[in-house]
Amino acid sequence: MSAAAPSLRVVVLPLTVTLAVQTLVALAVYCTPVMAPVAGPALGVAPSAIGYFIAMVYFGSMLSSVTSGGWVARFGPIRVSQIGLALSFIGLALGASAWLPLVALGAVVIGLGYGPATPASSHILARASPAGLVSFTFSVKQTGVPLGGAIAGTLVPAMIHTLGWRMSSFAIGLACLALAFAVEPVRARYDRGLNRKAHISLRSAFAPVAMVMRERRLKEMAVTSFIYGGVQITLVSYLVTFLTEAFAMRLVLAGLVMAVSQVASVIGRVAWGVVADRLLSRRRMLGLLGMGMGFSAIVTLAAGPQWPGWMLFAYASVFGATAVGWNGVYLAEVANLAPQGQTSQATGGCLFFTFLGVVVTPPLFNLVLSHAGSYGVAYAVFGVPSLAIGARLLLVRPS
Repeated sequence: MSAAAPSLRVVVLPLTVTLAVQTLVALAVYCTPVMAPVAGPALGVAPSAIGYFIAMVYFGSMLSSVTSGGWVARFGPIRVSQIGLALSFIGLALGASAWLPLVALGAVVIGLGYGPATPASSHILARASPAGLVSFTFSVKQTGVPLGGAIAGTLVPAMIHTLGWRMSSFAIGLACLALAFAVEPVRARYDRGLNRKAHISLRSAFAPVAMVMRERRLKEMAVTSFIYGGVQITLVSYLVTFLTEAFAMRLVLAGLVMAVSQVASVIGRVAWGVVADRLLSRRRMLGLLGMGMGFSAIVTLAAGPQWPGWMLFAYASVFGATAVGWNGVYLAEVANLAPQGQTSQATGGCLFFTFLGVVVTPPLFNLVLSHAGSYGVAYAVFGVPSLAIGARLLLVRPS
């Protein structure tokens, strides 16, 4: 038996648990863009207003991710994950009320639940992953984000047809709550070495951000994720609305295109992790992905109803594999650059900037869209910065 087999067995349980949590909280977020063409008119707003909803989601995520280091240290990564899943349920239930103020509050609550999932899982995997499989395990776990998007794209249109968008939102929330109870048996295994006196305050919340700003290479990663996260959210948030409005595509087919883009990113996340472990450095892999997502965004300028179906699916696959496929390699690099014993803090600090990019980009995308009147122009505008940061990572050696 190869040496890799025992190593893989060691990470099966932590990967399964963290992947399940990541998938469900991602589904809680990404079901909303699929619902937008139906829920928007029911709420009296345009479907493109989903960008503001997503911005509020990630505002909540930004706050909870930066405080997650203290929560994980005090209560453990599994308990924090359970709280995040419960918050996702509450947020989706508020959204199902169909009253706009509660829908907006629900967006923030969903974000509060989504934010801690990645730092908590990074805390688990940084301890459980063998040295030669770090990028791979982090990439596999991060496939939970596009898996959530793929499930949303394939399942939610059918749920809306059967249950309506409000009951569909509530049902997805119940699934999150069920998983919170399901992971309880493994809590004793991973919620160990807790520090009951760990600081959880407004001042201590931004300590991870301050740490990232002090460490030059972590600061570079934070800027990278700010740009990449913005491109990622434009794809996920607007793809279905783009297809239904600009291509006059039916919701079920548009959801399928989104699902294909997310499946491609699942494959990409695993593949890029293997490449980063075996062939290229994580930095070079991130540079290539930045170039790929930048070019993909710019190609949207040429997209239109004249495209044959196969070309649209192929394009969505490439865009998804790059714009949504970078996170696993990125988080592995952040864990590698983090000071000893501060993986969750470094991850939370860097994710603050990731979520900041996701918060500011959708409103700016809407602004460009309203002035240009073209999704292609809006996508291209936000693709240029990723080209620049990708080129930097490829051409400039870290000091």
